[in-house]
Amino acid sequence: MGRKSTKENKNIYQTSREEMSYSRDTAAEKLGFISSDRIEKIENERTLPHPEEVLAMADCYKNPSLCNYFCSHECPIGIEYVPEIKTKELSQITLEMLATLNKLSHAKERLIEITVDGELTQDELPDFLKIKEELEKMALAIDSLNLWMNHTIASGKIDKTLLDER
Repeated sequence: MGRKSTKENKNIYQTSREEMSYSRDTAAEKLGFISSDRIEKIENERTLPHPEEVLAMADCYKNPSLCNYFCSHECPIGIEYVPEIKTKELSQITLEMLATLNKLSHAKERLIEITVDGELTQDELPDFLKIKEELEKMALAIDSLNLWMNHTIASGKIDKTLLDER
């Protein structure tokens, strides 16, 4: 059995592994293609993980957030284009979605007015940007809902096969 880490600033990969109570050797054994030495280098930030390693760790450690973390913090393309999705409770996600839907409901007629001619004028731009911001909030809420669902499946609270049947 390995020693318990006393490192204070653990990265998400190490905390995820430790939440499963896996030593690096146990994790390497379960992952199959990542050595304990490589895990140690990733956890001590001496090297970045490869995407396939993050996918495997997310599955093995039952933490789908690892994928979003990697894309939004470590992948050069993702840093530019992928927002960080925070893990939230279902009730909070639902309330955020409903609040955004209410705002969008009021803005939909203005969006139609702005876009009906296929042009965006200078005087329409401020309203358009406000609507775009609300749409981005909705997209984040949807991503949060998907992440919540993936966590719920990973934890075994929902049987993925039941979802696949739909």
